[in-house]
Amino acid sequence: MKPEENKFADVPLRVKTWIYIIIVFALGISHPLAMAVFVSWLGLQSFFEFSKIFKVNTNPLISSIFIGIVQFYLLYFLNIENYFLYSIILGIAILLYHLIIKSSSKQLYGVFIALMVCLFSFPHLFWIRNSVNGLNSIIFIVVVTELNDVFQYLMGKFFGKHKIVPQISPNKTLEGFIGGVFLTIILSNILGFFLLKTDMATNSIIGIVLGISGFCGDIFMSYLKRKTDVKDTGNLLPGHGGLLDRMDSLIFNAPIFFWLIPFLLKH
Repeated sequence: MKPEENKFADVPLRVKTWIYIIIVFALGISHPLAMAVFVSWLGLQSFFEFSKIFKVNTNPLISSIFIGIVQFYLLYFLNIENYFLYSIILGIAILLYHLIIKSSSKQLYGVFIALMVCLFSFPHLFWIRNSVNGLNSIIFIVVVTELNDVFQYLMGKFFGKHKIVPQISPNKTLEGFIGGVFLTIILSNILGFFLLKTDMATNSIIGIVLGISGFCGDIFMSYLKRKTDVKDTGNLLPGHGGLLDRMDSLIFNAPIFFWLIPFLLKH
């Protein structure tokens, strides 16, 4: 008789990696300059992973270093309006370059997605850190987003039976999704009370939105991995895969949180 598979065999390795992630994150948010370096590294590493999985026909390391250096300058020395302006110019220039060197449509698609994530999604983490109550806000968004992933993962492991999108992500279940969002709402209320000083209604809305959009970010990355026929975006984080495998939910959650909070506080 075949022994039953241990569904939690990878948990110790995941926890060990999480310890390293927390240390790096704590250093990254410690100061605005450190945050600019941290977000630029996120852009560099993400562009590298996208370039690898889409097999982009340029040197992925050189391209990624270029993106990281330019992004640091734009983030740290420009305001948000000028950042968007110059990032759009940079993005168009990079896409035109790939047209000139005759990149395939699939490679162009990969470069476009990489630019959107690196230049327009992750930078919101820097602006959140530099906002009013920025340190508390960046802790809130990252902790809620990442624990939402953990909640949905564990709830799916314990109770998951009904698959949501089996063609894209076979391990995602309705029970894991609903249970994860429910726990995220509770967490959002606890952390929101202490870190954001917001009321229960606001915290609950934030929890619902981040729980759902984080799930969508996870599914989006799973779709891209299916499209490129890879299991993980890399091997940077043992037990998790690449950086994008761990940060996929923040692709959607960082921009949404940055623009949602001021709106909720005004209303």
